[in-house]
Amino acid sequence: MADVVEPNMSQHQPASYSVYQRTGGIDTRGALETTVAGERLLLYPERGAFIPRLGTAVVADLHWGKAATFRAANIPIPTGTTAADLARLTRFIARTNAARLVVLGDLIHARAGRHRDTFAALQAWREQHESLEIVLVRGNHDVHAGDPPASLRIETVDAPWYLGPFACEHEPVPRPGAYVLAGHLHPSVTIAGKARQRERLCCFAFGPGVGILPAFASFTGGGAYTRAEDDRIFAIVEDEVVAIGA
Repeated sequence: MADVVEPNMSQHQPASYSVYQRTGGIDTRGALETTVAGERLLLYPERGAFIPRLGTAVVADLHWGKAATFRAANIPIPTGTTAADLARLTRFIARTNAARLVVLGDLIHARAGRHRDTFAALQAWREQHESLEIVLVRGNHDVHAGDPPASLRIETVDAPWYLGPFACEHEPVPRPGAYVLAGHLHPSVTIAGKARQRERLCCFAFGPGVGILPAFASFTGGGAYTRAEDDRIFAIVEDEVVAIGA
């Protein structure tokens, strides 16, 4: 895949755009290394990508408060999804030793999901990660749900937000002069085995100019992603990311 020249748009450029200087090891067990737009990426089974040179972890579609939104509509949904997702996010940050977390949209699911218990859990998690810089690139759900509380110290920006050769977006729309990292479609792939076994797996999908990350939230269905012929697919199989053949 050819390198992409980074556009000169300083108003969107993160202030700490530099080679990663934070100390500490990176746990790569189960992760898959690939190159996108000339940049080394590590894809993790926790459903996130890590850019080692920039010390940046990238996730999409956290949909915090989605279960609370359903319960507010009197739809019986089990509790505990937020806690489980936050534990997985903690593990991902710890394994990468990331200095920055970029969320590619849909942080909060809906206004009805802005429940005090949900935000109490988020606040407690944030206080455990005080030094972590967090940037939210607004998605369609964020527009309706509203920005996160100021106490969570999450910088909230409109797309595109540039990071190295990447344009960080929510919706996967090609952008001239940059490689787009996006979410929104909740990509998955179905693999078939013997005895007519079929398994649907969350996946990363990287095309010529757009890469789509899996939904980080555990309480999400498959999206509207349709695989293109030249997509590279990397599926999450239990605790490992594996390449899926064309």
